[in-house]
Amino acid sequence: MNLAHTLLRAARRLPGQPAVIERDRCHYSYAELAARVLRLAHALRERLAVEPGERVALVMRNNAAYVELLYACWAAGLCAIPINVKLHASEIAFILDDAAARVCFVTDDVDTVAIAAARIGASTTFIDVDTADYRALARHDGCSPIDVADDDPAWLFYTSGTTGRPKGVMLTHRNLLAMTLNYLADVDHATVGDHLLHAAPMSHGSGLYTLPNIAVGATQLIPASRGFDEAEIDEILAFAPNVKLFAAPTMVMRLVDRLRGQAEGLKLIVYGGGPMYVADCLRALDRFGPKLVQIYGQGESPMTITVLPIADHLDNHDGRRLERIGSVGRAQTGVEVAVFDENDHPVALGEIGEVCVRGDTVMRGYLNNAEATVMTLAHGWLHTGDLGRLDGHGYLMLVDRSKDLIISGGSNIYPREIEELLLRHPGVAEVAVIGTRDAEWGEAVVAIVVARDGASIDAATLDAFCLEHIARFKRPKRYVFVDELPKNAAGKVVKRQLRDSLT
Repeated sequence: MNLAHTLLRAARRLPGQPAVIERDRCHYSYAELAARVLRLAHALRERLAVEPGERVALVMRNNAAYVELLYACWAAGLCAIPINVKLHASEIAFILDDAAARVCFVTDDVDTVAIAAARIGASTTFIDVDTADYRALARHDGCSPIDVADDDPAWLFYTSGTTGRPKGVMLTHRNLLAMTLNYLADVDHATVGDHLLHAAPMSHGSGLYTLPNIAVGATQLIPASRGFDEAEIDEILAFAPNVKLFAAPTMVMRLVDRLRGQAEGLKLIVYGGGPMYVADCLRALDRFGPKLVQIYGQGESPMTITVLPIADHLDNHDGRRLERIGSVGRAQTGVEVAVFDENDHPVALGEIGEVCVRGDTVMRGYLNNAEATVMTLAHGWLHTGDLGRLDGHGYLMLVDRSKDLIISGGSNIYPREIEELLLRHPGVAEVAVIGTRDAEWGEAVVAIVVARDGASIDAATLDAFCLEHIARFKRPKRYVFVDELPKNAAGKVVKRQLRDSLT
């Protein structure tokens, strides 16, 4: 089923219900949103000549256009590519090239000149959604959604790999419908009158949660700041009822520490995308009450591997409450979770192995990367690269990330990408990048550097070099200069020893 039909169904049932509110900018009912979506779909197909199956990129801060463009793409039989607006121009250029994006919608803060200059593939039409050119697209006649196959890609999510080369995760209409049903079954009993506050990026989890909330007729609420602003959230929670949001653990703790009001309108915080320490979770529960749900997922199975529901945050009938809070919960409905050894055999309960997943939420594969697809989906299971253990009650404890992923401020950062970049600097002989615990960001990126003989380099020099090539949020927060890196007998850098030396 085409995902666009979930919106049209809600619009028929609730035509006057608020569908999208962008503070200080616009307000659409469900009938108005549906009409705009079908007109935009017609414009994509007829005016912009994008053919079914082709791809449309969204490089934007949070805004109302995000919602209508997602559904317009699906109605037109296209695949949307939501891209992190914080990425460096060269990183965005790579994605547009790899995906062969025909059209790219942007907000006015995106440097399209720099992106175009970094391209090596075919050209892409850029359209700023804050201009009259975009508004004119929604004045066309409407059209009916075209038929799609369940396994047609709907959302192309680019997630960096350990090589530093982003991979395009193909999420199909089936995948996203399964995610929608899982959310409604396990995460949130969403309903009319709820307000989904998009404070986290809509290119990631917050945008994905648009789908189940649109399906039931809830309202999408976009802050005037188009992002995470504690003062504005404080104001919203004082007057808007039934507000829920997706947030990284670091964002949750910033709300705990910085909200001044009583958060009267708060219904739910869904947190994920990084570790939530037990002590922090208890503080958040003391501040907000029983309004926390944890999810664990990744781009390859979006938001849908495990869930720790509200009740499990409170239940202490067996004295295991703190242990449960320290877990990432239990498998979501319709999802199988297993822990395998290096030969893809299940390990015993309580033993550590790789977390593997299967179900309708698991991606179709990686775009243009058959080798990685085969490896990641070996034997019919999604191999997450995360190490964990299952207890006898089905709760999953993550113990490490085998791919050395760093999660800082809710964003994924892969050390090898930064290591390969720093090694391009003529003054760097060796480098290891690790994550260390950080009270503000969850984890901070630290580069341990061995300089070449005779080279004169410092943190400022390397920081400027990083800012020339990668997104600001990926650059190391700290540079440590050493004479040599610790290595094992095989010559591999022992990152655990580095982490221990910095704690």
